Amino acid sequence: MKKSRAVLLSLMIGAGAISPVHADSFFTDAFSLERKKEIAPVTSEAYRKGCGECHFLYQPGLLPEQSWRKLLDAKALEDHFGENAELSDKDRIAILEFLVANSAEKSNYKRSKKIMASLQPGEAPLRIIEVPYIKRKHNEIPEDLIKKNDKVKSLSYCDKCHQQADKNSFDDDAVNIPGHGNWTW
Repeated sequence: MKKSRAVLLSLMIGAGAISPVHADSFFTDAFSLERKKEIAPVTSEAYRKGCGECHFLYQPGLLPEQSWRKLLDAKALEDHFGENAELSDKDRIAILEFLVANSAEKSNYKRSKKIMASLQPGEAPLRIIEVPYIKRKHNEIPEDLIKKNDKVKSLSYCDKCHQQADKNSFDDDAVNIPGHGNWTW
């Protein structure tokens, strides 16, 4: 078994199908019985401190790399959705490296794969709520329950309804819309 794994690994690296750096995690993910249903967790203290003080820590697997690159551009942070979110270059680069390394196209989690499948090649939305998969998942919810709800206000506040969002779970069965109650599709 070890010899056949080594041969397959060598062939894949040689063909450029996988980089040597990611080879071991590729095999762990590809041949693991563990199902990666939801979304990869936030594991960066720099991201937690630099961004989490102002808003929900959106998991990096919710957007593709190009989106994170646009959002974390130094100039873009001067007007980050109406707020000045400037960071030191050191912090900005550390956060960007974490987000890029764990972006949707680099994730083996189910939701990230669905997000990437919903995007056109090169598409890089700046808002998670602009991702076609996310839009589709929320299209049946009446506007009154979101925009006219003072406890929610916008779909961008994921954790208002997804009670386990901070635990990387956006499961439909765990949606509780404030002022309305459980939401079932």
